[in-house]
Amino acid sequence: MSEEVKAAGWDAIDNAMEAIYGKQEPKHYGTVISYSLGGPDPLDGISAYQSETPGLHWHIVTYGFSEIYEKETDNPEVSGFGFELTFRLKKEEGEEEPPAWALNLLQNLGRYVFNSGNVFKNGDYMDANGPICLESDTALTALAFITDSELGTIETENGQVQFLQMVGITNDELEAMQTWNTRGVLSASSPYMPAFITDLKRDSLLNHADVSQKVDEGREREGSNTGFLFNDNLSWTPEKKGLFRKKPAMLTLGAKQTETISKVLRGRLLKGKALTLAGPDIVIAIEPGEKSEYAMEKDKVRLILDEQSTIELSDKLIPKEGVAELFSFEQLAVKIVKTYIKDNEGNVVQVIG
Repeated sequence: MSEEVKAAGWDAIDNAMEAIYGKQEPKHYGTVISYSLGGPDPLDGISAYQSETPGLHWHIVTYGFSEIYEKETDNPEVSGFGFELTFRLKKEEGEEEPPAWALNLLQNLGRYVFNSGNVFKNGDYMDANGPICLESDTALTALAFITDSELGTIETENGQVQFLQMVGITNDELEAMQTWNTRGVLSASSPYMPAFITDLKRDSLLNHADVSQKVDEGREREGSNTGFLFNDNLSWTPEKKGLFRKKPAMLTLGAKQTETISKVLRGRLLKGKALTLAGPDIVIAIEPGEKSEYAMEKDKVRLILDEQSTIELSDKLIPKEGVAELFSFEQLAVKIVKTYIKDNEGNVVQVIG
């Protein structure tokens, strides 16, 4: 890097890593053409350090979610998006460099953040809809984000930067995080995943009875922290007059998320909390109440469910194509449609429902 370019943010990340690894020279992967000039990779660089604690792994860190050069954003308290990602990946025998798929994954997450403006926070999760390492048979198909225990949060000349560690998780671990919370599930799993090192070869940690029990107890005690779920197939059709009776309003959902929505619905509404479902064209705010009813707005539905209707709707959310009316709330029916899982080239690789 040229000495003429002020890189206080970059230096601050280097200093944080040096505090852990001393003078170890990392494997560094820079970007040839910057994103602002039309290059394909939004992150300016990625470095990988070799760590032996608590087991041999790559400790990878990004440069670019925060402001690594001059201050450009208006908020003096936060640098850029306010975070950098880290990734602790088990180092395989004979590996001299971190695998390319891990670097590509971080750049893909960079594209997601830069294009959408959505940022990751401690406790977030993301469904990858397939193996996090493409074309592998790993059971890890989602990601969780938690504060990196060694790096934490630092202050730079450009503002605060939090180091968020990305953790590969299985589909049932993702569901457990949705129906309880991310930090709780990771804490329960920590005896079997020290430092939250991602190991592509591992099975679900919920196979351990003690982990599963802690998750069940936490979910029952606290309910779900997930207040928002997106469903590609979400739609709403209001009540219609029929020949002999009104046709109930129709809530349509994709089959892939029905079981998760069922559990989150119970874990929210039965604990007095609301749940928002969002789709491409509609938002449905589901709230607990004494009487089941709904109100329509332009692009939003406010759906109030009493305890009986909440339990009945939850019971009817199964991953199978079909329509079911609610006996406890005759103005509402639920329709489940097939979910088509596609690969990066748009080919259908799985049908759910």
